[in-house]
Amino acid sequence: MELRGFTSGYDGLVASWAVDANEVGLLSGRAEYPFPAELTASWRKDDDPDIESYLLFDGERPVGYGEVWLDEEEDEVELARIIVDPEVRGRGIGAELVRALLGPAGKAGYSEVFLRVRPENAIAIATYQRSGFVDVPAGLMDEWNADQPVAYRWMRHAGD
Repeated sequence: MELRGFTSGYDGLVASWAVDANEVGLLSGRAEYPFPAELTASWRKDDDPDIESYLLFDGERPVGYGEVWLDEEEDEVELARIIVDPEVRGRGIGAELVRALLGPAGKAGYSEVFLRVRPENAIAIATYQRSGFVDVPAGLMDEWNADQPVAYRWMRHAGD
């Protein structure tokens, strides 16, 4: 497996990995289905140096997508918009993708790595836990959710 920077031309493929309106909602907060390819294009804004988009490849086949959001002001990184090709789910690809994303997240040099996940997304939560993520304290979670459209479960990378 190899993590590579996201390039144009894969937008439609990544959009097709959300198999229903629920998955679109988990990934983007929007309930449109099928997932509009132009939405994935809007994620990886070429003019925003604080968002790095990646694809995980198995040989020449893309099998996962994720982003690394850099926040210099807060001295932290957030892993975001993580999705795996439905044809390869259940094979540990999600955990491999998260571990791969920790590479550029760590190289950024910030003190913390976080992610947020919908509380009902049990499979993703288990994947993140296997990858060394733990819940942030409840009070902090409440504070961070105050301005969010949904109450996320916030997790911090505590190491492997």
